[in-house]
Amino acid sequence: MQNPFLIGESIYLRPVEREDGPLVLPWLNDPDVRHTLYNRGPLNLIRETDFIERMSQSEHDLVLMIVRKSDDQPIGVTGFHQIDFSNRHCLFGLTIGDKEAWGKGHGTESTRLMVEHAFRTMNMNRVWLQVFEYNERGIRAYTKVGFKKEGVMRQENFRDGRYWDTWVMAILRDDWLSHR
Repeated sequence: MQNPFLIGESIYLRPVEREDGPLVLPWLNDPDVRHTLYNRGPLNLIRETDFIERMSQSEHDLVLMIVRKSDDQPIGVTGFHQIDFSNRHCLFGLTIGDKEAWGKGHGTESTRLMVEHAFRTMNMNRVWLQVFEYNERGIRAYTKVGFKKEGVMRQENFRDGRYWDTWVMAILRDDWLSHR
């Protein structure tokens, strides 16, 4: 393990480094991965490196690389954004970019590690996210960890020639305590 920050059963989370840009970039430009993201691309290395630099200096963002323990291979990124220390909430994001790692529970495990960190270490009271209605894998992972659907932004996302709903989901500290 290289510079682990949070350690799970099959994965660990470490800080994203500038050198990770060339690895992450193909994930974020892949149409299948991009289909679940707000970013529509195309992204280039300049923009991705700038993003990594901004996130590493931000007090209101925490971005981590998801790494498979068995072969020390990065498979995705996760993080918190819009961290509000006064009201104790933050926006959660997750991308499993390595498509060979899809469906193996790494998203659920990453979500569980991040939520635990939010409540145990960061003293958050609410972690929320936005997910497109067609992202069934994501919704399944979030639900397993205890996120609940709070609302729907109707026809908020235009993809593939039609409008799709975006769900707002959240987990509260009390939900997390009772779900554990």
